[in-house]
Amino acid sequence: MRILARLRLRSRIRRHIQRIAGSKASVGSSLVAMWEVLHFAARLHLPQPAVWRVHPRQVLYPLQVRLRGSSDIDAFDQIFNFQEYLCLRELDEPNLILDLGANVGFSTAYFLSIFPKARVVAVEPDERNLIVCKANLSPYGDRVKILHGAVWSRPATLQLLKGAFRDGREWATRVSEPIEEVQTSVGVQAWDIGSLIELSGFSTVDLLKVDIERAELAVFGESAGSWLHKIRNICIELHGKDCEDAFFAALKDFEYELGYSGELVICRNLRPRKMCPARTALPVKS
Repeated sequence: MRILARLRLRSRIRRHIQRIAGSKASVGSSLVAMWEVLHFAARLHLPQPAVWRVHPRQVLYPLQVRLRGSSDIDAFDQIFNFQEYLCLRELDEPNLILDLGANVGFSTAYFLSIFPKARVVAVEPDERNLIVCKANLSPYGDRVKILHGAVWSRPATLQLLKGAFRDGREWATRVSEPIEEVQTSVGVQAWDIGSLIELSGFSTVDLLKVDIERAELAVFGESAGSWLHKIRNICIELHGKDCEDAFFAALKDFEYELGYSGELVICRNLRPRKMCPARTALPVKS
């Protein structure tokens, strides 16, 4: 047992060193050092500043990262240290990106920086996240449109449920149809994806990024057939087996290249599946 424990410990240490080495190359040594100090302070419940202002190498402008138990530092870790979106750099230069579940704008800032011609529509339902999102994305000017709201199967007013999913932090905010008995909810506007495409002024979406905390069950339901043909690539985090089933069922009539990056499912080059031509019945000989 002691030998197994030592091997596991060595494996964790090795993975940690590999992550740090990769992070140094992507975000810089000084940033990685500061990130390690902040995580160490959080584990020991030591005093921390409320906000960390940092400039990763992957983005054009500095970002605000909330500390003191916020989910921001974990979202930052996924995007900039573990580089979960790195595989998307291979995409042809996108014109329009929909960032559904933009949180505090880290992913949007990443897309705007690596794709200099792209415009992004960023949708975020939680007003706490929205304040930071606007601050982080303001330097990008009119290249980004930030919408306070959610995405659903149809335009609607939904309930915003805070602290009701996963770890209860800011990145786990959910929306649902109105439920009278839920007292901690706030009303929020919701759009369907077809409406967001119309609002953008574009006819197609080059990258659809989705992280909407189980709302994918509604979004990729029956109404998805009205807009999926306008999507070229999808990057999505699926929250449960039922969400996974709904998503892939919606794509059943499409061909695409499937890949994975961390917690993300990547579907590249969506195109309608070529249907076999109907066979013509041969005349029956009498």
